[in-house]
Amino acid sequence: MSDKTLLLVDGSSYLYRAFHALPDLRNKGGEPTGAIYGMVGMLRRLRNDSNLSAGAQHGAVVFDAPGKTFRDALYPQYKANRTEMPSDLVRQIEPIHRIVRAMGWPLLMIDGIEADDVIGTLAAQAQRQQMRTVISTGDKDLAQLVGDRVVLVNTMSRDGGPGERLDRDAVIAKFGVPPERIVDYFALIGDAIDNVPGIPKVGPKTAAKWIAEYGSLDDVIANADRVGGAIGENLRAALDWLPRSRQLLTVKCDCDLSAHVESIETSLRFGDEDVAELIALFDRFEMKNWKRELESRTAPPQPAARPLPSPLAIEYETVRDDAALERWLQRIDAAPLAGIAVATTSLDPFAAELVGVALALEPGRGCYVPVAHRYAGAPDQIPRDRLLERLRGWLQNPQRGKTGYNLKFAAHVFANHGVPLEGIAHDALLQSYVLEAHRSHALEALAERHLGRRKLTLEQVAGKGASQIPFEQVPLERATECSAEDAEVSLHLHRALQPAIDSDEQLRFVYERIEMPMSIVLQKVERTGVLIDAAALSRQSEELGSRMLALERDAHEAAGQPFNMNSPKQLCELLFDKLKLPVVKRTASGAPSTDEEVLDKLAQDYPLPRIVLDYRALSKLKSTYTDKLPRMVNARTGRVHTCYSQAVAVTGRLSSTEPNLQNIPIRTAEGRRIREAFVAPPGSRIVSADYSQVELRIMAHISGDAGLTRAFTEGLDVHRATAAEVFGTPLIDVSAEQRRYAKTINFGLIYGMSAFGLAANLGIERDAARNYIERYFARYPDVARYMNETRVLAKQQGFVRTIFGRKVWLAEINSPNGPRRQAAERAAINAPMQGTAADLIKLAMIAVQDWIERERLATRLVMQVHDELVFEVPEPEVDRVRAELPGLMSGVAQLAVPLVVDVGIGRNWDEAH
Repeated sequence: MSDKTLLLVDGSSYLYRAFHALPDLRNKGGEPTGAIYGMVGMLRRLRNDSNLSAGAQHGAVVFDAPGKTFRDALYPQYKANRTEMPSDLVRQIEPIHRIVRAMGWPLLMIDGIEADDVIGTLAAQAQRQQMRTVISTGDKDLAQLVGDRVVLVNTMSRDGGPGERLDRDAVIAKFGVPPERIVDYFALIGDAIDNVPGIPKVGPKTAAKWIAEYGSLDDVIANADRVGGAIGENLRAALDWLPRSRQLLTVKCDCDLSAHVESIETSLRFGDEDVAELIALFDRFEMKNWKRELESRTAPPQPAARPLPSPLAIEYETVRDDAALERWLQRIDAAPLAGIAVATTSLDPFAAELVGVALALEPGRGCYVPVAHRYAGAPDQIPRDRLLERLRGWLQNPQRGKTGYNLKFAAHVFANHGVPLEGIAHDALLQSYVLEAHRSHALEALAERHLGRRKLTLEQVAGKGASQIPFEQVPLERATECSAEDAEVSLHLHRALQPAIDSDEQLRFVYERIEMPMSIVLQKVERTGVLIDAAALSRQSEELGSRMLALERDAHEAAGQPFNMNSPKQLCELLFDKLKLPVVKRTASGAPSTDEEVLDKLAQDYPLPRIVLDYRALSKLKSTYTDKLPRMVNARTGRVHTCYSQAVAVTGRLSSTEPNLQNIPIRTAEGRRIREAFVAPPGSRIVSADYSQVELRIMAHISGDAGLTRAFTEGLDVHRATAAEVFGTPLIDVSAEQRRYAKTINFGLIYGMSAFGLAANLGIERDAARNYIERYFARYPDVARYMNETRVLAKQQGFVRTIFGRKVWLAEINSPNGPRRQAAERAAINAPMQGTAADLIKLAMIAVQDWIERERLATRLVMQVHDELVFEVPEPEVDRVRAELPGLMSGVAQLAVPLVVDVGIGRNWDEAH
């Protein structure tokens, strides 16, 4: 057998997928770049994957040519459901073709022959020449080509990982039929993408079952009379169509390509990269990392005071004796900044134990000190306690700067062993977040994006899924590669990212004064945890369960039959087949939807949807909180410890996970009862402090609107003041209903609510809602000006800023997709307010924690929930904390209107809120 490999790329498949999957990326000139970025990334991954393309010297990227093929003559409706190619995708085709050729790939686009058929024919030719063929595609139809020497791969996976690989066994596992029966399978179920009908009501399971039972499509046809029921009738009605369906779906493997491909050996050999052309194209489309990588390969050597090592000159040391450890201790103790990473037994920050510590002082150089690797034949290692004792002085020295990636986690791990981690100076995760919050912050993604380096992943060294081994069982050599690289790449990233932060004074403030100190505060809040009354939650859980049973009985009575309350399929059949309720909207598969929005609308006129909604609400409370929270109590501390993530929301808001403490509902009695279970220990009280109407106050500051500013500076009820303006009523005569309308308008407009949305929220006609909005903007003209100017600015630069300078990126602000673009425009209006509110609460946390430590109080900050801080305060400190919190929190910024902080006190969170 030949050891040669042919790489074939289904360019047409990836072209559309890249365009629709990626955000609406554009360069400064407004040219769309998303499809280009996706295609180039996919081709680079394919060529760099040693398992797929090792030694490959032949390949091609194959695109569909415009015009008709034999399938259009066979079936005029073939692909008739496809809309015209979006203009922004059309604009990217010519640059993609140029880049493909400049990368050295042969490009094929043959009139009258579909890309699939070109690929099939080339794969057949390669088979005859005993060559291995790797087909990179997202098109499931090409699974029919898989064989002993042909595999399919999907290198455009969502997470940027290796993607799906289909050999014969994988095809059978995925589809339930072997490759030689794929055409029969799709003939039965149809292909919606190409507008090839299948048999009604025949899905993948039925098709695979028939083929397994009868053998082939011909055998299914021959036995059609044996299939009963409505599905059998559908099969028999389609007998005349099935042969043509199979013909349409069969990839031709005998096309005449001689005018374009003399032979695989001569015509499809990879060429050299046209580096100058690629640099020019990458520069035009602002693909800076790829451009930088090419320039680094071609640039003449430049003298430097301290040259960095070549990306290939990697040197990692495994430290297993005291002499080597001492050398590294002396180096890091003398360095102004060192990279650090931890290897652990778990990813749970409160359960993780140290397996090893990695250190780095410059890019390309690092070490790994293993302390607890346990496997057969594992060599001797420095004992964990001895390492910690030797490192303790450096770890807890605030004058010895540390950098790394997600060092909040590392701080927890060292704290688990009784060692505080001080001197955290930089964090690559937060540097990335401040610079580009809208992009992936995974360390592997950052290394590739900013350093042009492919980094090892945990899955590559420890496996994945059920077969993943604990890190302590990873061999030392491999563990050193992975962990030392973590520390070294983090340090390298700091050097790459920090200049960009330093060049923007506002971003530097966000990074140095908000995000870095916030990380340290959050680690302390997480470590403290919050006390809950598990017994109270258990009682609530029982009560919720009883109420759910009662609602279930009511639902069965309303439906006229029993059914599974948790089955959307059964509910769909009941509502729309049996009860004949109107279909509000449909799912992607075409079935009537039973989501919350649909049920809420139907509940206005029918009893069953309301019962189902009430049942679902109670079920969510029970499963998410009253059942789950008691199980999450830490056995060692007796408290619940959430994890606050900084680098998630593009607006700067924190997110809480495991458990999520920020989404406990407060508008229902049941939700408020859950808050009752968050309690203070004996001798203490819960104190809650939250900013009052903070986003509206920020709107007044940003817009400079005189009317809105006056309402806040005079201490008026802003909703009542708005109602007086909108309805032309004296302030004293504003009714409760008018105030409710004004409140909805105030909060709705800062979220970009339209007249349609306002009408739906207030239950009024759209013309009336539009009239209210027009009156609002007439009374508050600078709010309207701010909104219009913000939309324009966001479209021009792709982001908006908070008052403090945080960039909130809006990937879809220029999207050709109308709903996506409109959503981005609404986000652009709200983002400066929501982002500024996030910055304010973070600054407040930093200021309050600093005050607590400076004053040596026993008060502890235990939770942050949006605009609210929750404290556990010993009773002797309650009066002092209550008196100081408003000034501390309102004093973190000077706005054009006063910041007001409401403080509440109680035995539990609900009482204090």
